[in-house]
Amino acid sequence: MGLSLEYLVAGVVILLFLGGIALFRSPRTARLGGWLNMLAYAGAVAFVIIRYPTQGPEFVLIAVLLGGTLGAILAIRVGMLGVPQMVAFQHGCGGTAAFLIAFSEFIRMGVDLTTLALVGSVLGMLVGAVTFSGSLIAAGKLARKIEQRPVFLPGHLTILLGLLVLMVLLSVFAVVQIGLPIAIGSAIGLIVISVVMGVVFTIRIGGADMPVIISFFNATAGFAAAFCGIALNNYLLIGCGACVAASGSLLTITMCRAMNRSLLGVFSGIRPSIAEPAEVAEETSLEAGGIEASAFDRAVAALKRAKDIIIAPGYGMALAQAQEQVHSLENWLEQRGARVRYAIHPVAGRMPGHMNVLLAEVEVGYDKLFEMEAINDDFNKADLAIVIGACDVVNPAASTRQGTPISGMPILKTHEANAVIVLNFDEKPGFSGVDNPLYGMKHVIPVWGDAKVSLNALLSSLQDLSTHQGR
Repeated sequence: MGLSLEYLVAGVVILLFLGGIALFRSPRTARLGGWLNMLAYAGAVAFVIIRYPTQGPEFVLIAVLLGGTLGAILAIRVGMLGVPQMVAFQHGCGGTAAFLIAFSEFIRMGVDLTTLALVGSVLGMLVGAVTFSGSLIAAGKLARKIEQRPVFLPGHLTILLGLLVLMVLLSVFAVVQIGLPIAIGSAIGLIVISVVMGVVFTIRIGGADMPVIISFFNATAGFAAAFCGIALNNYLLIGCGACVAASGSLLTITMCRAMNRSLLGVFSGIRPSIAEPAEVAEETSLEAGGIEASAFDRAVAALKRAKDIIIAPGYGMALAQAQEQVHSLENWLEQRGARVRYAIHPVAGRMPGHMNVLLAEVEVGYDKLFEMEAINDDFNKADLAIVIGACDVVNPAASTRQGTPISGMPILKTHEANAVIVLNFDEKPGFSGVDNPLYGMKHVIPVWGDAKVSLNALLSSLQDLSTHQGR
């Protein structure tokens, strides 16, 4: 392949890749973006085979087929609730591929590597190994296999600084090349220490910050790939890795802004002390199944008379797998002439866009999904706000109380609606640990229990009433 043709093919692949990423900005075009990215990956594979025709193209094809098959099986078997941990796991796979490629190139070329390629391979090993172990810890937290709250070891900061110093020293030994055996030993040690670093770094980040950490490891996986491209002198890999790194970095910044937190604050795992919890109103008359009888009747009445409704979904909806019931409630309300919209908080769920994906799965119209900035000023004009499995992202304490983990975080202003129905499992705080004064407000109707069970009960009652009135 001539150099000009290489540049042309690489340019086309990168443009396709960028086009796919750009299309991910809207639910309407995200599917097309996925197809464009698949086409870009296919073009990248073709580029590698054509550029290196004598270096075993059959192995490349076998690897692509095996990886594609395993990926397809994983995607088919994993439900929507498991998507966040699957994404985190895939970032870990990207980090694994990066440090293995960088290490193999380091061993294969040895002293023949240029200084730039040598630095690229060392950085590829370092960043790839941290991404690998950190992403697995994040996936474990999301899957509830590991403690979701921040875990602090004795002398945690000292351990992190010590690991960082070791990583720098081992990187220097690997780059300086004081004999190949020492360099290879340093590279192996660097990978091991970097893996430990990823674990120690990630365990102190809580489950509420997972949208940020997923985006961050997306970026580091891209950086690791770009460093591998430098080691291999492969500008296509550099370009694609840089695209992933840039998009992941921008998404990380966006997630931090949505939570009104700094990236350093998320990484430290240290949150401000929590102020005294607000008093929460207590209601005691319960039906079988844990649903408050008076609250349930009030909720049915509020749904019957409301004409402008805004639904605020959260992670509890994902846990209860209640998105189908939410869509059914939306259909019932619209059949009665009501206007229904969805308010999506940027960090609702455990990954960016989690709520959009869940609602799209049950074919909620894209035109009904509104980002927080676009709909927040409409809550005070709405007849009814329905909170489904959300707590921190609708907690008024974020703007009224100081010294809490969510102080200053922008929230969905559901409390400003004329009436509010809360369909949460219980009145316990969310991941922030801050009690939610929304539950005790006079115009709020709390219906505690599994959101799916509560919604089914509401739908059954509403449909019975409709049948009665139709007779």
